[in-house]
Amino acid sequence: MNGGRQSEGRELVCIACPVGCRLRVFQEQGEIRVQGNQCEKGDTYGREELLAPRRVVTATVRLAGSALRRLPVKTHRPLPREHITALLTEASRLEVQAPVARGQVLLGDFLGTGVDLVATRTVPAYDR
Repeated sequence: MNGGRQSEGRELVCIACPVGCRLRVFQEQGEIRVQGNQCEKGDTYGREELLAPRRVVTATVRLAGSALRRLPVKTHRPLPREHITALLTEASRLEVQAPVARGQVLLGDFLGTGVDLVATRTVPAYDR
């Protein structure tokens, strides 16, 4: 028991908006408190980062049928951090055939997370 003292907490820099607040997130007796946020987004970010961190993942995949060899891709929303390595492994095996439209889903509902891997660039087919 800590004699009523507050735990040190976890320090984070919020990435939910451009301000970049320095947060301190505490969890004691099942309650989570966030300090240092200037907006509600910081409170949400601090709680999520402590309980279930997620990230938008960016990468490239092989591209066939185009003058370009690689296609930039990203997840359409943040992916649970524990699935990032599996997504990158799958992306490294993927080869996409041009033409490709920006926003086109390349891997849908990855591992049942509801997160899609999408193209971030429109690439026409190679015109020979």
